[in-house]
Amino acid sequence: MFRQLTAGAAMLASLAVAAPAQASPLPTPDEMMIINVVNANGSGCPDKSAKITVSPDNTAFTVTYSDYTAQVGPESSPLDFRKNCQIALDIKVPSGFTFAIASADYRGYASLARGAWAQEAANYYFQGHSQTTRIEHNFRGPFDDNWQRTDQVGIASLSFLPCGERRYLNINTDLRVNRGSSDAHKYTSFISMDSTDAAINTVYRVAWKKCF
Repeated sequence: MFRQLTAGAAMLASLAVAAPAQASPLPTPDEMMIINVVNANGSGCPDKSAKITVSPDNTAFTVTYSDYTAQVGPESSPLDFRKNCQIALDIKVPSGFTFAIASADYRGYASLARGAWAQEAANYYFQGHSQTTRIEHNFRGPFDDNWQRTDQVGIASLSFLPCGERRYLNINTDLRVNRGSSDAHKYTSFISMDSTDAAINTVYRVAWKKCF
């Protein structure tokens, strides 16, 4: 069942390919954009636990998670070391515009025993297009704190949706933890992206271009 979110010109972060020749830079459009969450699947976002909101200034949208934690330790199952979430968005673009992912901020909390390590990774792509380069951020124990990492792309490297097309935008993220040299029978290590704190979420920003 789709969840419809209305909001102005906002959208994501990513990396890859060059902008199409039929588009040139322009300010954010005033017309509202509509985002339908087609699907949200994965062990990191079960039972529609991922929520999406669009910023009032139409420059970004936020994905907030309530059950996105990877962990290893004495009370963890063999599958808990990796969690993932794939979100498919159907985006109605304002007339005469197209967009690309410009940057993404990822936030969360991690607690890693000495010798353990964790990783946050993401990629973004339009339905029917090649996936963008996978971006990975690594963390090494001992670590016990909030974390934030940013994926950012130069304007020349942005991958724009071809003008006039309407395709699902896919966002794939995953978290994983490895016990490394730590004692997983004694210590629990984990990494989370969640909504325990309003500041712990994932923010995506969009770059707009005018179609001719």
